[in-house]
Amino acid sequence: MIISASRRTDIPSYYFEWFLHRIHDGYVYVRNPMRFHQVSIVSLSPDLIDGIVFWTKNPAPALPMLSSLRDYIYYFQFTLNPYGPPVETNLPPLLSRIHTFQQLSSTLGPQHVVWRYDPILIGPQYTIDYHIHAFHQLAEQLHAYTDMCTISFLDMYRNIQKCMTAHQLRSPSHEEILILAEAFSHTAAKFGLQLNTCAEDIDLHPFHISHASCIDSQRLERLGQYSLSVKADVNQRTGCRCAASIDIGAYHSCKNGCIYCYANHNTALVQDSFCQHHVDSPLLYGTLSPQDTLIPRKMCSCKRPLQLQISE
Repeated sequence: MIISASRRTDIPSYYFEWFLHRIHDGYVYVRNPMRFHQVSIVSLSPDLIDGIVFWTKNPAPALPMLSSLRDYIYYFQFTLNPYGPPVETNLPPLLSRIHTFQQLSSTLGPQHVVWRYDPILIGPQYTIDYHIHAFHQLAEQLHAYTDMCTISFLDMYRNIQKCMTAHQLRSPSHEEILILAEAFSHTAAKFGLQLNTCAEDIDLHPFHISHASCIDSQRLERLGQYSLSVKADVNQRTGCRCAASIDIGAYHSCKNGCIYCYANHNTALVQDSFCQHHVDSPLLYGTLSPQDTLIPRKMCSCKRPLQLQISE
C-alpha cells in the first residue's frame, strides 16, 4: 500500500518528528473525516508499505531526520510558489525555500522531488505576465534538482470564496490558461522539465503538457526497482490520476496559512488542533474517546518482482 503524508496537512514541516515516532511504533491512527468516531489503525510496516509520498511547502525541519526512513521508498511533492503574504502567510522567504528544495534534492536525488507550481491564481499583483516571469525564474533555479513540474489552477471552493474575493483573487479563464500553458511549455522545454497538470480536465497536450499522477506508482517503481500492481484512487476528485493510497493526515492542522487551501481554511480550528498535538500520540492531534471505534485497516503490499529479461 502507498501512504500519502499528506494532502490534508504539511507533515514534513510541522509533524515529522511525530511521523518518525509512528514509523518506530509501526502504526498510526487516522480519523475518518466523514465519520469522526471511526478511527483506522494503519500499519506502517516496511513489509506492507510500497512507498510514501510526502506533500509539503517547507520540508526544512525534516531534512536532518531523513536517514530514519532508510527502510522505505519515498519522494516529495514540494509546492514552491512565488506568492508570499497574504496568499501564503506563514512560510519562510522564497529564497530560503528554493535553497531547501535544492538541499533536499542534493540529499535524495532529483527523482525524489517533484516541483509543484500550484494553484495558479489571478489577481491585481498576480497577472499573467507575473506568472510567466516567475515560473521562468523558478525553473531556472530548480531544473537541475527535479525532473518534473506539476501545475494546477485555482479551484474556487465554497469555503474559501469569501476570502479570495476579499483579496480580489480568482481562477484564470480558459483563454488565460492557454496563454500560460504555451509560455510555461516553452520554459519547461528550455530547462528540460516534464510539465503536467494536477486534476485538470482541460486538454493541454498541444503544449506538451500531460495529466499528472501525483501519487505516482511508476515513480515509486523506478525508485524502488520493483513493479507495483496498484489501482487508481476512486475517492479523489474528477480528473485525478493518482494511484490508490492511504492518507494519514488530518484536516485543520496545517499552519502554513494558505488562503486558497480547502483543508485548513479555519484559523481557529487549526490553532486548536495544533495545541492538541502530542508527538508520541498515535493520532495526529487529540485523543481517543469512549465513543471511538478502532478498526484495523486491511492492507497488503502491491509489489511484484521485476521480470528479468534473459537475452538469447
